[in-house]
Amino acid sequence: MPTFLDLGISAERVALLQHLGFVSPTPIQAQAIPHLLMGRDVLGLAQTGTGKTAAFSLPMLELIDTKNPHLQGMILTPTRELALQVMQAVKSFNLKPGGARIACVYGGQSIDRQIKQLEQGVQVVVGTPGRVIDLMERGVLDLQHLRYFVLDEADEMLNMGFIEDVERILSATPPAKQSAFFSATMPLAVQKLVQRYLQNPVTVQIKSDTVTKKQIEQQAYFVPSHLSKEEALLPILELEAPESAIIFVRTKEAASRLNTLLQEAGHSVDEYHGNLSQAQREMLIRRFRTQQVRWIVATDIAARGLDIDGLTHVFNVDLPDDPDRYIHRIGRTGRAGRTGKAISLITAKEKYRLKQLEKLTGQPIKIYEMPTLQQLQACWIARFTTQIHNALAGERLASFLPLVSQLTEIYDPQAVAAAALQLAYSQMQSDRAEKAVMEILAKQPPKPLRRHHNSAPRIVGSPKR
Repeated sequence: MPTFLDLGISAERVALLQHLGFVSPTPIQAQAIPHLLMGRDVLGLAQTGTGKTAAFSLPMLELIDTKNPHLQGMILTPTRELALQVMQAVKSFNLKPGGARIACVYGGQSIDRQIKQLEQGVQVVVGTPGRVIDLMERGVLDLQHLRYFVLDEADEMLNMGFIEDVERILSATPPAKQSAFFSATMPLAVQKLVQRYLQNPVTVQIKSDTVTKKQIEQQAYFVPSHLSKEEALLPILELEAPESAIIFVRTKEAASRLNTLLQEAGHSVDEYHGNLSQAQREMLIRRFRTQQVRWIVATDIAARGLDIDGLTHVFNVDLPDDPDRYIHRIGRTGRAGRTGKAISLITAKEKYRLKQLEKLTGQPIKIYEMPTLQQLQACWIARFTTQIHNALAGERLASFLPLVSQLTEIYDPQAVAAAALQLAYSQMQSDRAEKAVMEILAKQPPKPLRRHHNSAPRIVGSPKR
């Protein structure tokens, strides 16, 4: 495996990368960086989590002339979240002092503030199509000196209806610029975009079997017909007890409904979807990163461009219609060498889709039945036992020792301990989440109708003559 120095990255930036923990290039970086440094146009086919942001941003930062005050580089992304994520990555790779001046422009933030930043002079812009066009029309975003252009998540631009906006932006850029398009898939519209705007591009591709990392364990639970998926999720969450999780659903309405159900059960959770303002989304992500909120119920707007360090679980309450979105969803966990779980809830009618996903990811998906009350009680007791061990090692234990001494003068010490544990466990059993789960597991499937073999179906009403 070559080093970043072997690829042509400067020694000064390599030292910065090592400080950030980037020891060796990923496959997409090893393939793309040399071509980009040589000035070639590049078509990169890679899924999320492969390191493509560094693959296109490191060469751009190396080639930017920091003495030239004009805008020289642009990175176009489909969503605000991805724009912010890319901007943060680019800034982390930027040399200090003397690096490039970088700005991020997107809808949902004050345009006046962004205009002021552009007027002060920037050399790299990361942005979304709508806001870039708005700033171009106002005459504050001049692309005539642009030398490097990156289109990130090209297929998602197509899915979100931004291809015409992308073409409008590209038509305002100099023909002699260097371009790089990165996409997870290659639909026809993206192929046409490549043919029209890339000059003799080098194609670098990362096969899908290197994308779904081995540290992501994929599982599926069958939902019985007498339970909704939302109801079935509660016992599974109790069994897994995820430290941090994103729970994916299909619609904004489903996100709000499930969020309310989980909050009523006493869980630390909030919803994330397109109805939230940019300020609300950013605040929620800050709370999630600082563990003020443990779980997020989200639509696919969170499947791309949302990176949370240490995310332990991804749940698919609704499987995505597009199988590639499944890759993007589960890629939120198992990052940076950590392990993670991707758990999908499926009905009997959806069983065939598991084979499709196994073929897509190149990994088996373990199938489980719904957890039983006995399994959950064993989990609760195990957690309770851990809490007891932690309490025995804690400092507050000493304040209860006089009471223990009084009680053991009257009762057997083991009986006193058992009574205390019984009270504590009863209190834990009254927890709202556990009560909700027990009510769900108490539901019984409807009994099938029974008929005598020799009796005809009962006819209601009189037959018409």
